[in-house]
Amino acid sequence: MVRKLQSPLVAVLLGLLLYAGVTAALWPAIEVPKPNKPANPKAIAIKPPPPKKGPSWDYVNPEVDQLVDELKKERQALADRARQLDELAARLQSERTELNVVTQQVAQLQKEFDNTIIRVTEEETTNLKRLAKVYTSMSPEGAAVILKQLEETTIVKILTFMKDGETAPILETIAKLGDEEAKMAASISERLRLAIVPKPAAKPKT
Repeated sequence: MVRKLQSPLVAVLLGLLLYAGVTAALWPAIEVPKPNKPANPKAIAIKPPPPKKGPSWDYVNPEVDQLVDELKKERQALADRARQLDELAARLQSERTELNVVTQQVAQLQKEFDNTIIRVTEEETTNLKRLAKVYTSMSPEGAAVILKQLEETTIVKILTFMKDGETAPILETIAKLGDEEAKMAASISERLRLAIVPKPAAKPKT
């Protein structure tokens, strides 16, 4: 019996029984820590802020708001500048149109003036003086018949080298030939008054 108690197998069995008995006796006194239990109870009161709900563009950001305001002001300034440029362009176009109208009116007046004013050049003077002497030597009736066949400008140039007493009978005779001839005589008289004849060259002093 003593030999059996001294065998290793028996000693192992006794050790296991002793361990089981001690563990069973001490088990109620052992406090098993609960998992995930916070060491500091106050930490439970600190909660992270709840995540914001809604789209990201609903968030308020002062820097972004300031940038948006600056962009709006710049866009408004550009719009005002564009409006001013449009008004300036419209005003320039109106003034250009008025200037074109005035230019056309001046050109028309210049054309009418040129058609009314007769300018005798120095190159024409010699020949016109010769023709004036020829028609002066004729009777008013004979001169009127020939002159009315010429252009009105040519008639005026010839008559500029005649004296008033020589042109009057000729124009009177032309006016008696008919209504059209009477109008022509009146026009010749008006243009004869406005004719420009070059001044004769001054004679050299001896």
